Order: sequence, then structure tokens, then C-alpha cells
Amino acid sequence: MNTSPAADFARRLFEESGLTSSHEPIDVVLVSSFLEKHYGLNGRLGRLATEKDDTFRLRTDTSDHLVKVSPPNETEAVVDLQTAAMRFLENAAPQLPVQRVKLTAAGEDSVPIRLNDGRARILRVFEFIAGPVMAQTSPDVEQLAMAGEMLGRVDEALKAFTHPADRRRLAWDIRHFHRLTGLLEYTPVPEHRRMAETVFSHFDAAVVPRLGDLETQVIHGDFSPYNIVVDQKSDHFVTGVIDFGDTMRSAVIFDPAVPMANLLGSTPDHPWRDACAFVAGYQRVRPVRASELPLLPVAALARLTLRALITNWRAQRAPERREYLLEHAKDDWINVERSLAVGLDEVVAHLEEARHGHS
Repeated sequence: MNTSPAADFARRLFEESGLTSSHEPIDVVLVSSFLEKHYGLNGRLGRLATEKDDTFRLRTDTSDHLVKVSPPNETEAVVDLQTAAMRFLENAAPQLPVQRVKLTAAGEDSVPIRLNDGRARILRVFEFIAGPVMAQTSPDVEQLAMAGEMLGRVDEALKAFTHPADRRRLAWDIRHFHRLTGLLEYTPVPEHRRMAETVFSHFDAAVVPRLGDLETQVIHGDFSPYNIVVDQKSDHFVTGVIDFGDTMRSAVIFDPAVPMANLLGSTPDHPWRDACAFVAGYQRVRPVRASELPLLPVAALARLTLRALITNWRAQRAPERREYLLEHAKDDWINVERSLAVGLDEVVAHLEEARHGHS
């Protein structure tokens, strides 16, 4: 069957991103044996829900750890990229509360697990950072700004970081958004398709002509409220930065665009308020280039729309989860609608005002 170049691109991108594959959950007994053999760790393993890999909380008599086993389709080079970025930050910016990687008894960052089918999976152990994630709290605008400052510090520290696998392709990388219009056909509600088409149009006009000259570096890639551990009684608010699974080299503005997308619509009467508060904090540490600032709201809308489109696509592929997934996407579409109701020029004006306030 002949497929269009756009469909081929999307298929390959989704395969590389691990969105098309599934695997049997790894056996807990096997994980326990590897932890004892290579780390000298014994304790209670509790499985945690995650998108791609197998993740566990290990409770020992003295401390807790987070245990991750990579999915079978994720290359060793990509896993090493994630670990190397965390190691780099530990050395270059030890004051940042980035989750630490635990060494094996032999001094290695990870342990390969060979499966019966010949595929390799990578086991890693991290410190467990206790506390709620930001998504479980109701931060005020200054706390959101402090979260923005933290991402600014992470990006500042990562400026000098390079890795052979850092140019990996990932479906969540906003730079590919304009090439994924084929996802529209999996979107059953006409009004949702119209909104997505509007966002694609904004992106094509504002961002696509600039993709070749945007400032780039390795970024965290998924600084969402679910990957920020916080303590609302702490003066610093953010006590942990976790999950470097989407680390890649991309446009710098796409890093703050991810948390912006997650914050859009959270205050219905002022749908951009929380997102702008986050960026105000980010710019205290890492000012966005004046020429790139107008692209930031468009990138945030693109990321939120992409999440809704991919959720719809998954609902088509997994009929047994269709109702759950479509219900999950509904909030994203509501927030896209709320955000589109505000003129993007007005949003940019707010961002520029905050920028000048800290320049």
C-alpha cells in the first residue's frame, strides 16, 4: 500500500519515539535479583505507572530509590544520553536538585538486561526524591516563577553539554509539529480539528520559517508539572527535577513551551496567566531572545495540541482504552479553545513586559 511522505515521516517518528510498540512488563523477581547482584540492594519493589519504561519504587530499611528499566525499543545510546545529561548537571551545577544516578558496585551507571528474544533493556537506579509533584499542588504565581527559574538554571547549565545521541528524533519535539498534520484524520470531533488547523496555521506562519535559525542546545524536553518535585513550605519551592527521558538537542524556546502548554487554561478566566508567570521566572535566569519571544506562545499551543492529537491517535490504536483516552484528551481541547480565545499579540506583550522587568 502506498502511503504519503507525511504519513511515512509520522510512522518513522512515532516508531523512533517508542509510541508504536508495547512490551510485557518486566518480571519483578528478575529486577530484584539484578538489584541485589549489581547494587547490593534489597527491599520492597512497588511498580509505578509510567508511559514507556518499567519504573519501581524500592524501599529499603535505610532509604528509598527509584528503579527504571528502559523499554526494549530504546537504544542504549539514547539511555546513555539521558544518564550523561544528569551526570553532567551533577558535576557542572551540583547545587541544582537534579535527581542523582546511583552507581553499581562495579562503578557503572547502569546494568544491561538481555531478554530471551535477544533484545537489551537497561536498568538504572536513582535517588528517590520524596514529596508531591507540582501537578498535585496549587502553586501561586511566584511559585510558578520559581519553577520557571529552575528550568532556566537547568538550561543554562546544559549549554555546554553534548552527546553523540543528542540529535535523536522524538515525536514530542515541537520542531516536528508542522509535519504531523496527518494526525488530524484521527480526531473525531470537527471542532477539535478546526482548532488544530488554526494552531497548525499559526505554527506554519510564525515558527516554521525560523526553525533553521533558532538558538539550540540540549534541553530537558519534558519539564512538566509531573516532573517537578516541590515543597510548598520551602523558600525555593522546587526540591527535585526528575525524568530526563525526553532529553534532546532542540530549540531552547521549546523547553519552556512544554510547561507553558501544561499550564494553559488552568485559570479559565485568564488562560495564559500561569504560563506567563512561569516564563517570567524562566527569563530571570535565561532571557529568551527578543526575536524568539513571539514564537513562544505558538510553540506552547503547538505542544498542547500535539498532546491532544497523539492521545486521539492512541485511542484509535487501542479500542479497549478509547473512552479513557478520549476523555483524557477532552481537557486539552478545552484548554486549546480557551487559549485561542486570547489574542497572541496580547500574550506576547505580557511576556515582553516581564522580560523588560528583568533585563
